[in-house]
Amino acid sequence: MPLRTVSKGRITEKKTTENKKGAPIKNTPDSNKKSGSYGASSITVLEGLEAVRRRPGMYIGSTGPVGLHHLIWEVVDNSIDEAMAGFAKRITVTLLPDHLVEVRDDGRGIPVDIHPTQKVSALEVVMTILHAGGKFGGEGYKISGGLHGVGVSVVNALSSYAKAEVHRDGKIWVQEYKQGNALKKVRAVGTCKDTGTIITFRPDTSIFETIDFDWKTIIDHLRQHTYLTKGVHLSIIDSRTPEEKALDKTSLDFPSVTYQFYFEGGVASYVRFLNQGKELKNETIFYVEKQAEGVQVEIALQYTNDFSENLFAFTNNIYNPDGGTHVAGFRTALTRSINSYARNKGFLKEKDSNLTGEDVREGLTAVISIKIREPQFEGQTKAKLGNTEAKTAVETVLGDAFLIFLEEHPKDAEGVIGKCVLAAKARAAAKIARDTILRKGALEGFTLPGKLADCSSRHAEESELYIVEGDSAGGSAKQGRDREHQAILPLRGKVLNVERARLDKILANNELKSLIIAMGTNIGEQFEIEKLRYYRIVIMTDADVDGAHIRTLLLTFFYRYYPELIRQNHIYIAQPPLFSVKYGKEIAYAYNDEEKEKILKDLENKKGKGAPEAKAKKKAVATAETVAEAETKEGDSGDLESVVIGGVKVNIQRYKGLGEMNPEQLWETTMDPARRIMKIVSVDDAEKANETFEILMGNEVEPRKKFIQTYAKSVQNLDI
Repeated sequence: MPLRTVSKGRITEKKTTENKKGAPIKNTPDSNKKSGSYGASSITVLEGLEAVRRRPGMYIGSTGPVGLHHLIWEVVDNSIDEAMAGFAKRITVTLLPDHLVEVRDDGRGIPVDIHPTQKVSALEVVMTILHAGGKFGGEGYKISGGLHGVGVSVVNALSSYAKAEVHRDGKIWVQEYKQGNALKKVRAVGTCKDTGTIITFRPDTSIFETIDFDWKTIIDHLRQHTYLTKGVHLSIIDSRTPEEKALDKTSLDFPSVTYQFYFEGGVASYVRFLNQGKELKNETIFYVEKQAEGVQVEIALQYTNDFSENLFAFTNNIYNPDGGTHVAGFRTALTRSINSYARNKGFLKEKDSNLTGEDVREGLTAVISIKIREPQFEGQTKAKLGNTEAKTAVETVLGDAFLIFLEEHPKDAEGVIGKCVLAAKARAAAKIARDTILRKGALEGFTLPGKLADCSSRHAEESELYIVEGDSAGGSAKQGRDREHQAILPLRGKVLNVERARLDKILANNELKSLIIAMGTNIGEQFEIEKLRYYRIVIMTDADVDGAHIRTLLLTFFYRYYPELIRQNHIYIAQPPLFSVKYGKEIAYAYNDEEKEKILKDLENKKGKGAPEAKAKKKAVATAETVAEAETKEGDSGDLESVVIGGVKVNIQRYKGLGEMNPEQLWETTMDPARRIMKIVSVDDAEKANETFEILMGNEVEPRKKFIQTYAKSVQNLDI
């Protein structure tokens, strides 16, 4: 189905060929009859960095805000590599006027002598050729995050202007570029006594949706880098013009123009930062830094009273959201150590079963950072580590050190073991509930909840589940939907806040129980994404305070218990219109005030020429007769007003809930794949997402109050 999506406020089109019923059409042999025209001349060879400009998403993920900021990360990673190699101590990132970014370090400086095979300066090779760098062999870098050698050359290719300045061998060397192409040869422009590299670039407006940087995103990301690289001074300077800063709303959160980060405690400082304000189970943070199997391992962990795990894994300072072998080794060693200690100290009796990995991870905050010479990642995004030696190294280092920690800190150990044992009891209760709800249902043939209006298709890739608020909206959605591909699950009331509940409580909640059964994937350790019954799960709630609350509760549920669905882009938020504008027999829909005003202005230009009343744009509150007429035709009406344009009365209706729309309107505006607008739910920064959910949905009132006070003024459409 075609799908208009909104990500970070921007609309993108995702289209597939569709038949009349809306199902994707599969290719047939007949569709390839013209293959004879496909020959050698059809093969295009992209030279140099042209491939990067043609397909930027392959290298930086997207051309939206995420990809834009990725340019900074790529350049900073090179400076961090110099720091990890022991040659750089200071890194400075500066946002300059006119969307320029400067990254400066005091490392060795990129080599500038003539490359033996390319016959140009090594600086030009690094800046203009893919897969060129000092990280593929030899002794240039023993460890680095940027293994693939595409970083700075990709940044250069996607910049309308770039400049490299190298301080090396007593001289200052400079080269400038346009869209990845060198404008002149590398040349010496002066003398110096220091060493280092300065990369300056301006993202290309023809590539990116926006080139406005987000101050808060930069600060959060680079703070994390400093935690992971002990002893490095990292400065961030905002030298943009006042006008440019005004466009960046996040600068209000961090009003200072200069931030400096330096953490001597490494990842232990990071764990302390992540757990600030939480109820702790072990006051002393466990920390170990040691080498094994040729791998440098640094781990810090601490337990809180939370119900979820908060784990961050890094390889050579690169975040691995999907974990990998180092995480597998960590979990094995942690479970074994805690069970061993609990047995020896009598916390677990002979008749008791061992604690599981799920038990020992409840409430855990951990940071795993390893440095390895030749990391093997799954793909350019480096989401998952594959080195087998990393598992052995982490398992060895943690297994030895954590048992010693528990022995030396008996009070902290008691708090940790007590938390794990309590989690085990809750898991046992949840297992009974899950077996009763899910497995009994499967045996007795009533796996799907009665209130679910399922679709007729049994192919998950072409099926959608709409989660709607209340029976009124559910009724309209059931009548207006595409019955072959769209299922409707109405919720009654507000679902359980899972931030404050364990799995056994979740399975006892009727609304969430129905949702779990409908999705078909099971939950917890029994989760199987292959059994997902609907490719898209769409949250469709009213555009008011209650609707926003229900949406937040559902997002908390998916984030805590179904993160894989979010990572694989299965969770969506429907965007129903706020207004309908009716003039004569025609009707248009607006999703915000700006769109409504544009529709009215277009009508005025179209119908109002020569009509004096149109120029005056006469407005009046709708009469009782108008309201009654609209209620009859439109269903339960929201706020109504009328505008006279060109002698024609235009009725404007503001919808306060989905139940106010009749089935045809709901289909046309919110559910029709050809015309609807949706937001894809994604998590770009797991740390910030975790913190936000804890603030909004956790037990502590004061952080939530502060959060609301901070962001209240930025809310544009508050419905009270």
